[in-house]
Formats: sequence, C-alpha cells, structure tokens
Amino acid sequence: FRPRLLPSKMGAAVGDGQGGEEEETRQAKEMAAARRRWETLIREQKIKTLTPREAGYTFKLTDKVLLDVRPSNERQKAWVKGSTWIPVFDVDTSSDLNGLSKKAFNFMIGGWWSGSSTMSFNKNFVQQTEEKFSKDTDIILVCQKGLRSIAAAEQLYNAGFENLFWVQGGLEAAEEEDFEREGSQAFKLAGIGGVSEFFGWTDQQRAQAAKEGWGYRLLFTGRLVGAIVLAD
Repeated sequence: FRPRLLPSKMGAAVGDGQGGEEEETRQAKEMAAARRRWETLIREQKIKTLTPREAGYTFKLTDKVLLDVRPSNERQKAWVKGSTWIPVFDVDTSSDLNGLSKKAFNFMIGGWWSGSSTMSFNKNFVQQTEEKFSKDTDIILVCQKGLRSIAAAEQLYNAGFENLFWVQGGLEAAEEEDFEREGSQAFKLAGIGGVSEFFGWTDQQRAQAAKEGWGYRLLFTGRLVGAIVLAD
C-alpha cells in the first residue's frame, strides 16, 4: 500500500513540471494524515495490535477469523490455512488505454525490477466483508507488510465492525512456525518478484539464504551464470 503518482500526472512526473511535484506533495500529505488516524485508532484500542506470533496462536486456539487482504499475486504464493481472502487492493487487470498506461508507467518506475503490479482499489471490500461476517465477529486482519491491513481495518471500523485486530508487520514479519502455511513460497517471500527475485537479490532472499545455506544460494548463482552466458 504505497502512494503512487497517478498516470494522468505521468508527463509531469517524468519531467520537472510543477504538476508532478504538487501531486507528490498531495499524496504525501494524505499518507501522513492516514498514519495519524491509524495511530489514534490503535492508541484508543479501537483496533487492537497483535504480533504475527500472537495472531497465529489466537487464530489456532480461538474462533477469531483471519482475514487476508493481500492482492491475488501475493496470496497465491503463500497463505494461512483456514484464512479468508478478501483483497482491499488487487492486481489491475484492465486492458483499456488508461489501464495500459498505468501498467507502462509502473514498469518504467521500477516494476520490472521489483515485480510490483499496478493495483486497483476494491470498492466492494466492506460489502464483501459484511456478506461474510457479522459486525460483532472477531476479525484479525493481515497483509504482507502491515500497511494495507491497517487501512482495511480502518474501513471496517468506520463501517461499524466492533472487534478488529491488526497484525503488525504483516506476514513478512512472521516466522514459518507462527502460522500453518499453504502455498509454494515462504511467507516472507510472498511479496517479492521481478528481476530482483529471479536472481535472488532481495533482502528477504538474502535472509533466507543465511538460514538455508549454500544450496539455496547456488540456485540463484546458476541463474545469474545462465543469464550471462545467454547475453554473451
């Protein structure tokens, strides 16, 4: 959940136009205001905070619901067994001119490296949650790093949900033993992609390599050597 320049401002952003700077300033102010709201909700215990380990124990031992609000490209790599999935943002699949321009802009500003996709806000998030759960349900919200889930928790709180819990740091802060995982990737690796993931150059993969040893490193070394040979 990162503030991004709108495609309509792309021309100004690429150059040094005042419009791009104004858009960046506006988005920075909006994010700062959102953070203040979230801090107030947490401080006043309207949304309660759990560590990943606390969330894992709570989910296993109680009847609380675990609501995964990540986009589909992260969810399909790794998810908590028994969790419910309703994305607050999801991968933008539009193929009109506006959608294509967003994707091109995202690629140019680093999507090719990080694998980050263009996201669209799920306007039906609250409605879909209301269809699944009553407003007195105990709901634990989780995303990959914690930002989208606190934003989702704020929406649900404003809609009248009474018992909300937020997983601080998200699944990226979780250890494998904290939750029962399904999917092919470790929780910490579900949010990475692109060229940096392919060659094993992300911080998450370096941390994973430190745990798993040379076998893990050799996989990515082989990919790098192969790419060099092909490029030669």
